Amino acid sequence: MNRNKHDSRCRARAKSGKPCRAAATAGGLCFFHANPAKASELGRIGGRSKGHAVASADSLPTVDNAIAVRDTVARLISDVYAGKLQPKIVAGLAPLMNLQLRAIETANLEYRVARLEKRFIGNEKNPSGKKPVQQLTEEKVDEILRQSAPSDATEQST
Repeated sequence: MNRNKHDSRCRARAKSGKPCRAAATAGGLCFFHANPAKASELGRIGGRSKGHAVASADSLPTVDNAIAVRDTVARLISDVYAGKLQPKIVAGLAPLMNLQLRAIETANLEYRVARLEKRFIGNEKNPSGKKPVQQLTEEKVDEILRQSAPSDATEQST
């Protein structure tokens, strides 16, 4: 009886070098040793059925102001919690969202400074009598304002 049990096992060896413990088919090998391509094919099918959500570029909103960044972060958190997005994907997006928020804050600060400089250009005298290192002209200020003007949502908050 012991001999019969031994004969019903696959004759092939596993990658570890130990004998395969799977049941043998009519040819003396288990299903996967008899059909090596089937293992990878079935693995691919199983991986596809996991249903990992992939965020497409169409589903990502434009994050051009602090409110949009806040709303996007809130949506990403709820998507992870609901299982729509993998935490790894959101963990990759988090530093980018932080970078975007800092860039928005810097652009808003440059805009506000340029607006103040435009308001006071030519109205202030230099107390030391020395020429400033870089004299801003109205044209340069206008150019800065055009390049870094925040969207309407951020303009309302300033």
